[in-house]
Amino acid sequence: MKILAGNWKMNTSFEEGYNLIETLKAELSPERLGDVVVVIAPPSIQLTQAVDLLVDYPELAVAAQNGHAGDYGAFTGEVSMAQLADAGADAVIIGHSERRQFFGESDSVVNKKVLSALEQELRPIVCVGEVLELRKAGKHLSAVKEQLRLALEGVSGDLAENLVIAYEPVWAIGTGETATAAQAQEMHAHLRGLLRELYGDLADHLPIIYGGSCKPSNAAELFAQADVNGGLIGGASLVAADFIALADLLHKS
Repeated sequence: MKILAGNWKMNTSFEEGYNLIETLKAELSPERLGDVVVVIAPPSIQLTQAVDLLVDYPELAVAAQNGHAGDYGAFTGEVSMAQLADAGADAVIIGHSERRQFFGESDSVVNKKVLSALEQELRPIVCVGEVLELRKAGKHLSAVKEQLRLALEGVSGDLAENLVIAYEPVWAIGTGETATAAQAQEMHAHLRGLLRELYGDLADHLPIIYGGSCKPSNAAELFAQADVNGGLIGGASLVAADFIALADLLHKS
């Protein structure tokens, strides 16, 4: 499975989100996408709008950008996985580097969210990645492998088939550093090795997507790597022409 996920983050008005989705609907036909699954992750306030607009477009899935592990309770400002599923979401991004950095999400919190999402039959897009200090210290492989192991604790084999893993080289996002396609492949292969330890041959079918400033100018080389099965796209997902170009490049890879 190849996955192109567009994370809009805290961007777009209702009108901008509507126009962006309408453009994607018009351009990204099943024939054009082939084996590529497109996932759109709008701000939570626009989630139901996206679900309604895409009800007749099963090739375009809708993800939430975050969710709470509890089913209900006194958690002002939070939205539970159960509520996301009830709203019609197909998937949810969990453990994004910005959630970890700015909101203090630990590996334990990420794990609870993964288990809750799976219980609600949401497909978790589980994000892992290392900061610059770990990369420079040569600890990046072991650190990210441990991050993923902790995130998936308690996830049984029958549930694991619904997983999507997203690798974010945090050190290469907004730092002036650049991650190469070879570095992406090294980490993706490393993560697939852990998945194989946990889930056997199923690991060969689990998508591991790349989330490090992927755009049309560098996507072809990234998508050509053996263990890179798509992208978690930030800024380029807000520009319809760029996102469509990425879908075409992933289809051709």
